[in-house]
Amino acid sequence: MTDGPRTGVLTTARLTLRPIERADVPSVSRLWTDREVRRHLGGPVAEDVVRERERRCVGAPGVFSVVRTRDSAVVGLVSVEPAARQGRTEVSYQLLPEHWGSGYAREAVAAVVATVVTGDIVTGDVVAVTQEANSRSRRLLEALGAEPVERFVEWGEPQVLYAFTAPGSARR
Repeated sequence: MTDGPRTGVLTTARLTLRPIERADVPSVSRLWTDREVRRHLGGPVAEDVVRERERRCVGAPGVFSVVRTRDSAVVGLVSVEPAARQGRTEVSYQLLPEHWGSGYAREAVAAVVATVVTGDIVTGDVVAVTQEANSRSRRLLEALGAEPVERFVEWGEPQVLYAFTAPGSARR
């Protein structure tokens, strides 16, 4: 991984994670409206909410377009929200269905989490939440070393909170 959050760009072997640009908005909007992407996220977002998000997403801090380096295709989105969950930083991710199974989510989330837990963005615990029913997301988080630490119901569905712990910090 090169560059870093100070420049607003993370790079991996196949991806560039950078702030959302105006040209990315159609792909990002698909993430909010695609039924398959939103199956474990409460369903497609209402049109008025999508329009508001489109107006505010370009350059939003902590939100990265996941761009395939070889052809500049936007394949997904990763966000980092400090203090989102009881003071813990939450990492969220979505990929367009045509890019599932290629390892892009794992590569992108690993890059962001590594940057976060080393203190380049924040220090302390980093968490991710997924629906209990989302076995693909749960396998991805577990493969990256996250451990389930809490179960609860949110948005009417059972959820699992996973934690990545920074070296030397205690889990909360």
